Amino acid sequence: MAKEPASDLLFDGSEWSFATLSRAYEAIKEIAIGEMGLDVYPNQIEVISSEQMLDAYSSIGMPLMYQHWSFGKRFVFENELYRNGRRGLAYELVINSNPCITYLMDENTMPMQALVTAHASFGHNHFFKNNYLFRQWTDAGAILGYMDFAKKYIAKCEERHGLAAVEEILDSAHALMDQGVFHYRRPPRLSSEKVRERARERLEYEEQTYSDLWRTLPTATGSVGVEEAEREAGERKKVLNLPEENLLYFLEKHSIILEPWQREILRIVRVIAQYFYPQGQTKVMNEGCATYVHYTIINRLFDQGRMSEGAMLELLASHANVVFQPGFDDPRFSGINPYALGFAMMQDIERICTEPTAEDRHWFPTIAGNGDCMGTLKDAWENHRDESFILQYLSPALIRKFRLFQLSDRSADTFCEVASIHDERGYSAVRAGLARNYDPGANRPDIQVVDVDLLGDRQLRLRHRIKNGILLDEGRRDATLTHIRRLWGYDVSLAGVDDATDRVVYECSSKVS
Repeated sequence: MAKEPASDLLFDGSEWSFATLSRAYEAIKEIAIGEMGLDVYPNQIEVISSEQMLDAYSSIGMPLMYQHWSFGKRFVFENELYRNGRRGLAYELVINSNPCITYLMDENTMPMQALVTAHASFGHNHFFKNNYLFRQWTDAGAILGYMDFAKKYIAKCEERHGLAAVEEILDSAHALMDQGVFHYRRPPRLSSEKVRERARERLEYEEQTYSDLWRTLPTATGSVGVEEAEREAGERKKVLNLPEENLLYFLEKHSIILEPWQREILRIVRVIAQYFYPQGQTKVMNEGCATYVHYTIINRLFDQGRMSEGAMLELLASHANVVFQPGFDDPRFSGINPYALGFAMMQDIERICTEPTAEDRHWFPTIAGNGDCMGTLKDAWENHRDESFILQYLSPALIRKFRLFQLSDRSADTFCEVASIHDERGYSAVRAGLARNYDPGANRPDIQVVDVDLLGDRQLRLRHRIKNGILLDEGRRDATLTHIRRLWGYDVSLAGVDDATDRVVYECSSKVS
């Protein structure tokens, strides 16, 4: 263990102790809360080994998680890459919970422990607590209790029904996680007590009153007219609240073959998918906020004489690696680095608020020169997601810095057209085009349940709204339909409909053999 420094420095050298971590935490907290005015959940910091970090990777970052073979498979994969030096590990992992849990790697140097504490325990923490998507769609105070319930519930199901039966349901539910989210209507929140009570009632119902007779309802016979069929279809859709975008929710509520414990497992997977829903829409903002916070805090500590030059050089080198943006012709290029774009936009907002140019005053009249950069940033962090944030705050200066332009690439053309450049009209088009790349509605497949006749053939009918001519991969599509059929128990059909013309482009099905 390192000995405590005698000077005003928070630490001296790379070695750390829990006393040093505590001292650095208090100094960071003083700046984050006292000077920057951040609003955070209580922090819970845990130091873990590299193997524990890999384990956290494999279980999607949750401290409490049920068992599934896919987690072990991912652990082996990540561990192999790490041990062979082909992939590094994150310096930290942070959980959107109350208290906010931050995992620090025990292999980190003390300067890095200070940086990631500022980054995660105050930057991400503030964003989790205040951003409107996280406030509306997640319950930080209940998630740990719910995950504890989920882990114990699935373990009991494995004891009662067998590992293979539980894994079969989990396999299909995991395959549908991306289609198991309410995107436009907020799901009701339940306390952990209500969840446990409902689960207990379902198990009792299963044991006492379960019967297969209701599944064998005869198929309706005879022919009906077109008008009668349309009227019945309309009534069905009204009763079942169709169309329905959340496939897991629909299967949980309406599948004829699922037993109560299987429905509860679908709900568990659906709740987890919903919990992660905001994170995919705020990657640029969340990482940009945390990076801006840690950069501001470590510079402030250095200015106060509490950080040595050696430590500062190490932290700036790490920071530069995080926000590095490779060029499009660089072998390392894989798209726009969310850390780079997010941090650059936060710094740019600070510049616009304190030292605006005439161009800034034209593009951002409400914030240019207001002198309140932290107030402006906190307002943006609270009220936007990536799409709207970029659409409102990406400046012409930053467009030039990142050398952004817009290409028009139509499949019928043999060439690409540079559609927008660095002029008045081009800046708006580039900003709007980049923002669309972060719009989840524009980039995810729009697949909905549109009809099912529970008293007829019971075929589940799905519709895929095709946008911009982008079709589903046939192999993955057919495999997913097989999972839906497993949970539904009857034939499942999918029709691809062009969103612009309503023309049916393809039809496919997965039938019960």
